[in-house]
Amino acid sequence: MKIKYLIMAATVLLSACTQLDELINVGSNATPKEKFRACALSEARTKLRNGTLFTQSLETAKNDIVNTCLKKMALEAAGIDSEAQNIASNIINALKS
Repeated sequence: MKIKYLIMAATVLLSACTQLDELINVGSNATPKEKFRACALSEARTKLRNGTLFTQSLETAKNDIVNTCLKKMALEAAGIDSEAQNIASNIINALKS
């Protein structure tokens, strides 16, 4: 009986992850609200996996996610993607060495 409940729980969790993936992966025609929601879900999921989501207050975690996503969206709107940020980081690290 326990195995049956375990299998049912695993099925529910896997289907929830699939639905979450659909919300995180938005197309280029997505509205800013959809892009923000996708970013916020992705950031929260990353923090959860890293074990840092619940190490700070709800207000602090929320503000961190909002600020990160707004920054990413602003940079994307300006034509600066994460690859450009990685290039800049690599240059700074190379100069630091």
